Order: sequence, then C-alpha cells, then structure tokens
Amino acid sequence: MAEKKVILVTGGTGLVGMGLQKVVEEEKTPDESWVFLSSKDANLLDREETRAIFAKHKPTHVIHLAAMVGGLFRNLRYNLDFLRNNILMNDNVLHTSYESGVKKVVSCLSTCIFPDKTSYPIDETMIHNGPPHSSNFGYSYAKRLIDVQNHAYNSQHGCKFTCVIPTNVFGPHDNFNLEDGHVLPGLIHKTYVAKKNGTPLEIWGSGKPLRQFIYSLDLARLMLWVLREYDEIEPIILSVDEKDEVSIKEAAEMVTEAFEFKGEVIFDTSRSDGQMKKTASNSKLRKYLPNFKFTNMKQAVKETVDWFQANYDTSRK
Repeated sequence: MAEKKVILVTGGTGLVGMGLQKVVEEEKTPDESWVFLSSKDANLLDREETRAIFAKHKPTHVIHLAAMVGGLFRNLRYNLDFLRNNILMNDNVLHTSYESGVKKVVSCLSTCIFPDKTSYPIDETMIHNGPPHSSNFGYSYAKRLIDVQNHAYNSQHGCKFTCVIPTNVFGPHDNFNLEDGHVLPGLIHKTYVAKKNGTPLEIWGSGKPLRQFIYSLDLARLMLWVLREYDEIEPIILSVDEKDEVSIKEAAEMVTEAFEFKGEVIFDTSRSDGQMKKTASNSKLRKYLPNFKFTNMKQAVKETVDWFQANYDTSRK
C-alpha cells in the first residue's frame, strides 16, 4: 500500500489555493491528505512559526503559493517590501521543507520574473538572462531566487524542489481590489461599479498590452500534475497557447460582455501600461501534455464575473 501523502499548501485560501481546493474536492484521491493554510494559521515571515506549522502537520509534499503580491501600481510603490518579504518567506518555507524531510516542493513564480529586454516567446531557459521590468523588480528578483534555491538544495542535499511559472491567473476568489489588484479582477470590479452607478468605465492605460490569461481551475489541474508527475528541478511554464494571447482591450470587452455593460468605455492613457507584452511559450508543457484542454477564456471570464456578483459582499476588494 502506497504511503499517504500529506500535502501542505501555503497561501491556500488565495486565488490559486481555492482553485486547488475545488479540484481536489472533485477528485477525492484517497492516498492524499490536503492542508490549506491561510495567513491566520502562521506568519511565514517568522522562521519559528513556519517550523511550528510544519511540525504540526508533518507534510510529505508542499505547494508554496504564499507571497506578497499586488498589481502594477502597488509594485511601483513598494519594490523593497516585495523583495524583502518574499525572500524571507520563500527561504523559511524551502529551508523548513528541507529540515522536515519534505519529499517535493512546488513553488509558484510568475512571468514577470523574465527579462524586460528579451526575445519572444519567452521560455524556461531565459529567466536569468537580464534584469526584469523596473516596475516590479523587487517581486521579480525574489521569485527568481526560488529557482536558484531549488537548484542549490538539489545540488547540495538532493532535494526535489521545483517551480511553475503561470501566466496571468484569474478566477473566483481573486483579489478584486480597484487600486492594487491585477488587471482582470480590477476590470471586473470597475465594470461592476460603472454598471451599478451608470458611469463610464475608465481603464488605466491604452489597452494595447498583450497578455496570456489562465483560468485558476485550469492552473490548479496543471499544478496537481506537476506535483504528481513532473520530475524535473527546472521550472515549467503553465500557460495557454501563444495564439490565445489577448490585448487588455479585448479582455475588457469580454468583461463588459459578461456584465452586459452598455456604457461608455474610456482608456486613460496618462496611466502606465507596464510591459507591452510578455508572450510565453508553453511548448515544454505541450510536450508532456499535448492534449490538455484549457477553458475557453470568454467562458472563464463569464464564470468569474458571475461568481463576483454572487459573492460581492464577501469577496476580496
């Protein structure tokens, strides 16, 4: 009989963690026990609290999602905080995993870690080829260091630590904050307010930047595959295909269609666009899973909009 896995998920009540909870509940795999942590369970910036929560649950596997995160404008204001807090949190989780004999750790990075000046599409070999975009260099360098640490733990101790690099994630349980949230949940909240108040929808920037969006439930299914089947230390990009890249303007149109918003839409070009594109290749993923079917983006946006409207009073905003 196979040993039962105890899988500890840091950041387990956030966007991706809630997606994992839903997928795990649907599967009900008997040889896996799941523990989804929230920030209330332990302060992962504190080494002793991190050790205590690991000692309590005795995980055999860890999915590390916890991070200090935010949208473009929060990153611009707090690059130092993003750097220091994420480095500290990541080091606590990875070193405690090593100390505790955890068999596998899957950490979550972001495509913003890639060099600002680069060729496209970006792939897993290009992470450290140059500085990231200046708007979020603190967060980006902290996340890059997880890849460095994974290789160091493997080289020195034989640890099987790896990481995934999703493109822009969205879905139910996202952070819909108007100032500090990411682009799609921010658009959803803004459209909700504009429709309710009968006011124009104002979108920051030109709407021209291109992004690949991945639905949180699709990402959760892929992360389960990485946990169970993917044996490389090298990171892997989890993304929709390049042909499915859309502009911010096109994403906004999907949101307004889902809301049946008929009001005026204004693009405030005095606001920063951030990176104009960061197209990622999922060719490595497709070699492993050539037939994986992603949720149609319009459908995923509609499901997210419906969830937000149904849970407006209790959602993060």
